[in-house]
Amino acid sequence: MGSGRWSTDVYTAAEHYRAATGQSAFAYSDSGARTAHPDLDPRGVFMRECRDSDEHPESTPIVVMFDVTGSMRHVPRVLQARLPQLLGLLTRQGKVTDPQIMFGAIGDATCDRVPLQVGQFESDNRMDEDLSKIVLEGGGGGGRRESYELAMYFLARHVITDSMVERQRKGFLFLIGDEMPYEQVDPREVGTVIGDDLRQAIPTREILAELRRKFEVFFILPTAASYGGDRQILRTWRDLLGQNVLELDDLDDVCETIARQVTTDSVPKTPQLSLTTRRL
Repeated sequence: MGSGRWSTDVYTAAEHYRAATGQSAFAYSDSGARTAHPDLDPRGVFMRECRDSDEHPESTPIVVMFDVTGSMRHVPRVLQARLPQLLGLLTRQGKVTDPQIMFGAIGDATCDRVPLQVGQFESDNRMDEDLSKIVLEGGGGGGRRESYELAMYFLARHVITDSMVERQRKGFLFLIGDEMPYEQVDPREVGTVIGDDLRQAIPTREILAELRRKFEVFFILPTAASYGGDRQILRTWRDLLGQNVLELDDLDDVCETIARQVTTDSVPKTPQLSLTTRRL
């Protein structure tokens, strides 16, 4: 994990193979799977690691987690088609040192069978393999809330990065969804989904503050999703993340939108708007 280099040729070959054989990019999910793939199951995971190596001496952790509930409808499949290009884009731009990307998926722990899926940090085409293992559950509960706070808990407590340990440099986290988080991390859900013995609930704002010590956190709301443009949802995320909330008008631009926010320059980062995004 975290070794190797991204090859657009390898990705294109895999894409052509899937097309020729009729395989879905979400083959595991479309085969009828209703449990997390073992490689993406967060239960019992001690740490997901983003480590330096001789090949990648100054690793930069980048996490992309997207909502896979029904309100996002076709959005995850569009994102899948675009996100594997992200590493190639980051590398070509040269704005970030040794990027390692981890994909994951968020559902609703109050009712879904697979409410949280978390891959590994990868720097080559294995990230495409991780995407193919994600279950697109399509469920979700009512109240316009999903378990984003559960994902925040996992990333705050179960991820370690050399960029922070060795260089005191944060990674980047992009949550892509169209609903609000629940107001607190539920100990029962943590026990069931992750396996931790959490004694008391943690307010979402509190776990987010802990997470932001490791990551610059962004929320991207695709306007094509069911709740795209919902003012209450936007206000909630803006209250939590301030200017790091983006509306994405064109899903095809997701990689470029993410890449514009990621830089390891020593100058304090001021994210820029794109023609297809509007800061709130």
